[in-house]
Amino acid sequence: MTLTEKLLARASGKASVQAGDNIWVKADVLMTHDVCGPGTIGVFKREFGKTAKVWDKQRVVIIPDHYIFTADSMSNRNVDILRDFVREQGLPYFYDVIDDPNGSWKFDASKGNTKRQYGSNYAGVCHAALPAKGHTRPGEVLFGTDSHTCMAGAFNEFATGIGNTDAGFVMGTGKLLIKVPETMRFRLEGKLQPGVMAKDVILHCIGEIGFDGATYRAMQFDGPGIATLSMDDRMTIANMAIEAGGKNAIFEFDARTAEYVDARTRLNGTKSSYEPVEVDRDQKFVYETVIDLSKLEPTVACHPDPGQRKTAKQMNGMKLDRAYVGSCTGGKTSDFIEVARVLRGHKVSIDTFGVPATPEIVHELQTTRWGNETIWQILENAGVRMTENAGCSACLGGPLDTFGRMNQGGLKCISATNRNFPGRMGSKESEVYLASPATVAASAITGRVTDPREYLTN
Repeated sequence: MTLTEKLLARASGKASVQAGDNIWVKADVLMTHDVCGPGTIGVFKREFGKTAKVWDKQRVVIIPDHYIFTADSMSNRNVDILRDFVREQGLPYFYDVIDDPNGSWKFDASKGNTKRQYGSNYAGVCHAALPAKGHTRPGEVLFGTDSHTCMAGAFNEFATGIGNTDAGFVMGTGKLLIKVPETMRFRLEGKLQPGVMAKDVILHCIGEIGFDGATYRAMQFDGPGIATLSMDDRMTIANMAIEAGGKNAIFEFDARTAEYVDARTRLNGTKSSYEPVEVDRDQKFVYETVIDLSKLEPTVACHPDPGQRKTAKQMNGMKLDRAYVGSCTGGKTSDFIEVARVLRGHKVSIDTFGVPATPEIVHELQTTRWGNETIWQILENAGVRMTENAGCSACLGGPLDTFGRMNQGGLKCISATNRNFPGRMGSKESEVYLASPATVAASAITGRVTDPREYLTN
C-alpha cells in the first residue's frame, strides 16, 4: 500500500484498503477557524442538538486567523462566536485573539494595522500554528475546515480540508466517510541550489501536471532528496497540493520529522505518542515522476492559476506594482530569512508587504540578529512594510481594510502565497504571480520579475 492507503487502513480498522474504497475513518484532530467555525458550529448544533457535546474535547482545535485584524464588525463577531462555543464546551485548545475568556474582540483601527493587537494565546495562521502548537503527529488523521489543511502532510499524516457539513459531523461523531484516493508519486533526488526554494519545487510539480492534475489524488513525496529538505520546506510543498486539486499530500517519516514533532509536543504538553507509516516496497501509483532538485530554477506561477508555470528568467522584464511575503506557505521564519538575504543592502522599488504567519515568527524575526541588525530591521530598512499582526491577511483578500489587500484593479503583485485565481488577494481585476520568498524579494528590488540568483552571487 502507499503511505496514504496504509494510514487510512489503520484509521478505518482494516488490514488493507485500495484506491476507490469508501471507508469510515476515525479523526485524530478536527481543526476549524473563524471563517468556517461558526458555520460548523451551526451544523453541529442543528444535527446533534443545542446542548450536544463534541465527541472529544481534546481533539478539537480552534484557531481564529483569517479575518482578524479588520474593523469589519461581522468578522469580529465570528471570533466571539468561537469563544462562546469554546466556553460552552470546555475546549482546551482555543487560540483566542484576546486573553479575556468572557470578553469581546474588536479591532482598533485607530492604532493602525502594523502594531500588535492580540493577546498571549493568539497563534496566527492555523496551518502554521497546528504544528507549532503540537497538534501534528505522524500516522494521524487531521481534518480541517480549510483547503490548505493538506500542509500537515509534511508530518507523515493524512491531512485534508473538509466543508462545514462534514466538519459538523466529525465534531459530533469523530469519524467521516471518505473515498481512498489514488496516489501520485513524486520521487525527489538531489539537492536544491542556492536561490532555489521549496516553493519552486511545488510550482514545478503543479506546472508539470496542471492545476487540476491531482484532483482527488494523494501526492506522495519520497526519495533521497527528502533528507535535504527542512520541515519548513516540506510544509511549503505539502501546503500547495490542493493547488493541483490534490486530496492530500504526504511525506516520508524520518528523524527530522521526529525531532520537530517531539520538540513541539513536549513544549506544548500535547499528546506525544504517535506511530508513523513507512514506505512499502509494493506500492501502486497512478502516476510517477522523478524530480532532480539540483536542476530546478526559480519558478513563477502566472495569472490566472497555479499551473501557469514559467521560470523567473523567462519573465524578465514584466513590470510589477506590488510584492507580498506571508501566509502559511511563505510567512515562516526561514522564508523571511531568505528575503533578508536578498534584500540586505538594497531597497525595494515597489510597495512590499510582509506578514509573518505566527506571533512566534514575529518574535524570532525581531530578536534574531544578522550582524548589527535584526532580521526585522533588515526588512524594514529595505522598505518592506512589516506588520506584527500575524495572520492570513491579504492572502485571501478579506475586508477592504485588510493589510496588503489589492483594492485597486490592474495591479500586478508577485506573492509568496499559495493561490492566484482572479480576486484571490482583492480586486478581481488585479493579477497575482506566485513565487518563492527569494524571488519575491529580488523582484521587489527591481520592480519586475527577477531571478533571485542575481542578488546571491557573493
